[in-house]
Amino acid sequence: MNFIEELKWRGMLQDYTPGVEEILDSNKVTAYIGFDPTAPSLTIGNYVQIMILKLFQLSGHRPIVLMGGATGRIGDPSGKDKERELKTYEELDHNLEVQMEQFRKLLDFESTENPAIFVNNLDFYKDMNVLEFLRIVGKNLTINYMLSKESVKKRVETGMSYTEFSYQLLQAYDFLYLFENYDCCLQMGGSDQWGNITSGTEFIRRNVKDGKAYALTTPLLTRSDGKKFGKSEQGNIWLESSMTSPYHFYQFWINSDDQDLKQYFRYFSLKSKTEIESLENKYGNDPNALKRLLAEELTSRIHSEEDYASVIKVTEILFNHKLSYDFLVDLSENQWNQIAQEVPSTELDYQSVSHEIPVTDFVSEHTDLFQSNSEVRRAIKGNALSINKQKISDFYKPITRQIFINDRFMLIENGKKKKHVIVLK
Repeated sequence: MNFIEELKWRGMLQDYTPGVEEILDSNKVTAYIGFDPTAPSLTIGNYVQIMILKLFQLSGHRPIVLMGGATGRIGDPSGKDKERELKTYEELDHNLEVQMEQFRKLLDFESTENPAIFVNNLDFYKDMNVLEFLRIVGKNLTINYMLSKESVKKRVETGMSYTEFSYQLLQAYDFLYLFENYDCCLQMGGSDQWGNITSGTEFIRRNVKDGKAYALTTPLLTRSDGKKFGKSEQGNIWLESSMTSPYHFYQFWINSDDQDLKQYFRYFSLKSKTEIESLENKYGNDPNALKRLLAEELTSRIHSEEDYASVIKVTEILFNHKLSYDFLVDLSENQWNQIAQEVPSTELDYQSVSHEIPVTDFVSEHTDLFQSNSEVRRAIKGNALSINKQKISDFYKPITRQIFINDRFMLIENGKKKKHVIVLK
């Protein structure tokens, strides 16, 4: 199956200029997608375009990840109803490094056949002065042409700075530079980028004799409820684990709407058409099983298999009420730390547990499970208080370091749902 056929059956193809199918069939093609480092991490919204690059590479072609070290300093107006707030150069440089590290996990930069490559557009803009830019770039696209673009028309009534208006000029020159220096003839992106991308194809046509460049876009992924894809009630779903934990990343897919599942599976799974259709038939009446398969695949790929294993352990802790003390003893430090991220937790200095402390005092002072010692006593009397999956029946049971698992961790539970982790540091 070639690249275009792959996108069509997955529902990931929106528009493309004439000639795209022919060049992809007859050549090994180089194509790019641009990513501006305006956020400290990529999101699963960005992951749609990363999947396009991944499928492109798996089809035998060479992908370029164009990092917008320069364009990120301007801000793309596409899809925005007001002016962007400019980031500091230090923020942008930091974000760019983080995002590049994420890309290295998701695309193959070591292939001997068609390795993905990074290009930072700051490298070819930093020494260009404004007069040179206006002569080379500004002279070749008319105001009328630029005003006809959807991203501009939506903003022209409410106001748009020259800075953001010039963004499509920068993106057009990006394409020309890659065309001339990397033999890159195809730019891809979301459907909201169609205007910017075709500005690039037009720019190449005007500047290069017999220059032929092409555009391809994907549909903007939307949820069945009409809300923007890639956000939860807590906000963006980030690919950076310190911003969205692997557990919350996993749960995003588990909690997705059944109506969105088929689309998500085709957009984000690397399984083949035959495999996906077989799974859809097998689990047609069990969408939760499909969600678990997709959540496993994506959590393992974007985070790691170790993180996925930890997520399953965390899920067990939160939802399986029949676990034993031995289950907790077998948890790794990383798994304990993930549990501590997902339930209320307290860090205590190791020395603070240097002497015996009555359980009622310890639990009421160091957790949010109880408001007073008397509440702790009522829980003990009602057989509701557990420490490390062991029921507490003694009001005066002493808490010592020896009770902590691996000398560091303690899980305190009040009934089946209320939990608190204590971590000794």
